[in-house]
Amino acid sequence: MDLLAIIRIAMRALSRNKMRSILTMLGIIIGVGAVIAMLGVGQGARQTMQEQIQAMGSNMLFVGAGTVTRSGMHMGWGSTKSLVYDDMLAILRECPAAHAAAPGSSSNGQVVFGNDNWATRLNGTEPQYFDIRNWPFQEGSGFTQDDVIMAANVAAIGETVRKNLFGATDPIGQTLRINNLPFRVTGVLAPKGTSAAMSDDQDDIILIPLTTLQKKVTGQPWLRWIMVSAISREASYAAQKQITLLLRDRHHIRPGADDDFFVRNLADMADVADEAGRVMTLLLASIASVSLIVGGIGIMNIMLVSVTERTREIGLRMAIGATEANVQQQFLIEAVVLSLMGGTIGILFGLGASYVITQTLGWPVLVSPIVIVIAVLFSMAVGVFFGFYPARKAAQLDPIEALRYE
Repeated sequence: MDLLAIIRIAMRALSRNKMRSILTMLGIIIGVGAVIAMLGVGQGARQTMQEQIQAMGSNMLFVGAGTVTRSGMHMGWGSTKSLVYDDMLAILRECPAAHAAAPGSSSNGQVVFGNDNWATRLNGTEPQYFDIRNWPFQEGSGFTQDDVIMAANVAAIGETVRKNLFGATDPIGQTLRINNLPFRVTGVLAPKGTSAAMSDDQDDIILIPLTTLQKKVTGQPWLRWIMVSAISREASYAAQKQITLLLRDRHHIRPGADDDFFVRNLADMADVADEAGRVMTLLLASIASVSLIVGGIGIMNIMLVSVTERTREIGLRMAIGATEANVQQQFLIEAVVLSLMGGTIGILFGLGASYVITQTLGWPVLVSPIVIVIAVLFSMAVGVFFGFYPARKAAQLDPIEALRYE
């Protein structure tokens, strides 16, 4: 008997009990749909974390001032005063893996425009900062190197600051006051959202020339951080080692002594986030796969019932020449057809569930074609695995005893 004939017989057998077949497929439908939706949620979250880290900068390393201990208390990062502008110049000059660098210092400030005010973070830096951070402007432009040289009162603002201070008013060219000092707004930065690394609002910020911050706001000549862009992601690890060795030498740190700075590599953070996303995806897929196993058990149960109900039919087929292999193949194909039909409908269910999750919860969902292929193959494997025992049982029936069965 050829394969097409066996498939036709299997379809007729399943169609005789439509409701039972539909209920049997329901477990596979839910299982495949759940696997696709959960994998989509996991991959979407993983991709979002990677995009957020990529948005922080291009192959970026964050060199920060370290901590000091006073009276037994750790003062936190940024409390040392040893990181200076010449360190940045030395990094560009002596670290081959470093492509660009931007110095910076930070403070907090109360910003006023008209009758509105907003407390935000002030960063003093230089124009190359915007390129290193891959941070374009949605309106206007940033300040220039001449502004840095002249310690000009100019500012580029983040989207959060724009919303809270200016509302519908065009901020470009407007004058706001930072700690009672007037600053002219030159540009509005494109929104970046919440930082995956720091868990803070990247758009709640005002950027001003480094010299302006140091001379007119904080009065501190040292740096709190240096943003460094490596020539490539792979080179960022070499750059991290080069910067560490260079700064230890420049700061006269003895062997075995703690650094008075730290170097954070965003590539490490991306790897950690990617691993966390992979674990979460596998966890979600494992939980969803339980429903596929339950669906497979349902197929086995129904196929065993079907073998019992069709004992005389099996005996008659074997009496007229059907072999054990023919009978086993027939019942195995019935199980595979059930699982494949359920898997096909489950794909549509999973895609629909992914869309609903995105629309209602706002979670990013990424369903790749490979996930759909894996779900179909897995549903087929479930049909073969759970259909084998009933098919084998049917094939091993004694034809004479089967014909006597009532």
